[in-house]
Amino acid sequence: MRILIVCGAGASSTFVAGRLARAAAAGGLAWETSAGTESTALAAVGIDLVLVGPHLQHRADSIRTATGLPVVVLPDDAFTDIDGSRTLRLVHDAMTASHDRKETS
Repeated sequence: MRILIVCGAGASSTFVAGRLARAAAAGGLAWETSAGTESTALAAVGIDLVLVGPHLQHRADSIRTATGLPVVVLPDDAFTDIDGSRTLRLVHDAMTASHDRKETS
């Protein structure tokens, strides 16, 4: 799975992406993570999920509509998730919910 983490300038999301990648690898998951800005998300190809920083919550629907991708807003404390475990759970829950919606559609 390829995950793009989006924040205002791409700096904070770089830390989240690294932590999420390490947590996924520790869990045996072959996930690729990258960081960027909203414009990165709008031009992204081959991404499975977009995580949006809490300060960009107001842009989540626009990103979802423009990309057609699942978009999840990170909680306020996402940037303090030192080991990436909370973000890993968030992604897992989001993908499970997305899969469940596809099954019932």
